[in-house]
Amino acid sequence: MAVSLKRTPLYQEHLSLGARMVPFAGWEMPLQYTGIIEEHHAVRREAGLFDISHMARIFVTGPAAFDLLQRTVTRDLSRVEIGQSAYALACNEEGGILDDLYVYHSGPEEYVVIGNAANRDRDFGWLAAQKRAGEPVEVIDRSDELGMVAFQGPKAPALLQSIVETDILSIPRHGCGYVDILGYRCFIGRTGYTGEDGFEVLVPVEGAVALWRRILNLDVRPCGLGARDTLRLEAALMLYGNDIDLTTNPYEAGLGWVVNLDKGPFIGRDVLAAIKARGASRRLVCFEMFERGDIARPGYPIYHDGREVGRVTSGGPSPTLGKNIGMGYVPVDLAVVGTRLDIKIRDRFGPAQVVRRPFYRSPSLGG
Repeated sequence: MAVSLKRTPLYQEHLSLGARMVPFAGWEMPLQYTGIIEEHHAVRREAGLFDISHMARIFVTGPAAFDLLQRTVTRDLSRVEIGQSAYALACNEEGGILDDLYVYHSGPEEYVVIGNAANRDRDFGWLAAQKRAGEPVEVIDRSDELGMVAFQGPKAPALLQSIVETDILSIPRHGCGYVDILGYRCFIGRTGYTGEDGFEVLVPVEGAVALWRRILNLDVRPCGLGARDTLRLEAALMLYGNDIDLTTNPYEAGLGWVVNLDKGPFIGRDVLAAIKARGASRRLVCFEMFERGDIARPGYPIYHDGREVGRVTSGGPSPTLGKNIGMGYVPVDLAVVGTRLDIKIRDRFGPAQVVRRPFYRSPSLGG
């Protein structure tokens, strides 16, 4: 029996633009419109617009909103003031990663938590389960009430400013706030998943189509999941389910910087402290292929000196760099820049070497 796929408020817009639609995390989403490489370059050089309405949008409100999140995520939210945001992890008691999240301090006694589409129900259930009896806090899944778009690229901030009366260019990187756009009260964050500057916008669902069309009318290219993946890979950003999941911990994934052990108790803290003390046994590394015809795909085995040492978690061509790149876990002694690896590509081996992370830094962000 076929599983029914969910559709975002912008589904008909994608069809009208000739998008190639594919299943993704239970949703029917645009993979590409005119082509992945064209869309990728548009974001790196100018600006591109993504529909990300499939992602989880959870509001945590009330006098105890901070307390609930502080004991649930790995970041110390006491350092995140109103108008700021933080990348964080939710871990289980064993230190496994339940999801990687963006936590926005959106107002007094209010936080907006953005999670991955595949984990929407689990994220909501996990956060709601942390509420203690009588605690003055509400956990509300507003994913169906709000659309969400990502407007990314070096020209995106100025272009968005052209349709917003409020000054948004003064919002710093990782900043956030409420603004009126086209008569709709929207929440925006100067964040993204492409390695470029730009904004993510939460808009009431009834205004999603109007906002989408208005931005595209600024001579902006719509972009699909294909370009989103190549862009995030160049920036070495994690994809949940590939690079991180319940079987991985923050330290081996190179995400120890989002774990604040000194903030007090939180779920998984003791196990994570023990892992940090003894050191990770493996590390997620970035690598480049030597040969242009060799493309590393997720799941391909990684070899060193004739023995299998890991698996590719993400990989593919880099349109910006003109190279084939990837990420994967290897023993910690091999996680050294310059280490030679071999990726098994079907019945042959493709030479690669470990390189610095990330592969690409945007000049617009000081790269």
